[in-house]
Amino acid sequence: MHTSTPPRTSDLPVRRVFIVHGYGATPDDHWFPWLHDLLTAHGVEVTVVRLPEPEAPSATDWHKAVSTAVDRVDDETWIVAHSLGAITVLRRLAELPAPWSLGGAVFVAGFTGRLEVLPVLDTFLADDVDVAAVAPNIRHRHVIHSDDDAIVPPSASVALADRLRAGTHLVRGAGHFLGSEGVTTLPLVAEILEVAPATTTSRR
Repeated sequence: MHTSTPPRTSDLPVRRVFIVHGYGATPDDHWFPWLHDLLTAHGVEVTVVRLPEPEAPSATDWHKAVSTAVDRVDDETWIVAHSLGAITVLRRLAELPAPWSLGGAVFVAGFTGRLEVLPVLDTFLADDVDVAAVAPNIRHRHVIHSDDDAIVPPSASVALADRLRAGTHLVRGAGHFLGSEGVTTLPLVAEILEVAPATTTSRR
């Protein structure tokens, strides 16, 4: 179950998507290959950003990688970020020179602030980001979370949605949206992007 997603019938099309993974992951994990293939089949330009040392991430190095990949944004560009990738993306957007506009962002199990179950990331997460300043420049804002995420508390994702003034979408029983939890496709993201999953098949 999740909140309804209003159609974007009068809006600009999605022409370019950046997918940003999280802690301990690579572009080949979870639902990222499925989303890449789906969007590519629809003629969307897709970049899955490969972040360095995902098992021991450096905030500085991840920021450099995302900044290099996300060299520009516009109203036909969207970003889909998972978990630790969300705050990395927000930090990148916060430094863009004004004025700028991003078509949309989908944060899956996104959060800001430290995680009780992963104190190893305390240094990475020590610096907050001015979400309120970033939000008005993102035309469409969505946060997807599960009710049984053992890594990022659902309340943390809801708090991010509140800071972003974003639409909140609940997927029951999806955990942290990991392939090891059986989440190798994520149709809700396709729904938000208004791309039909039935037109292509998953690698997984």
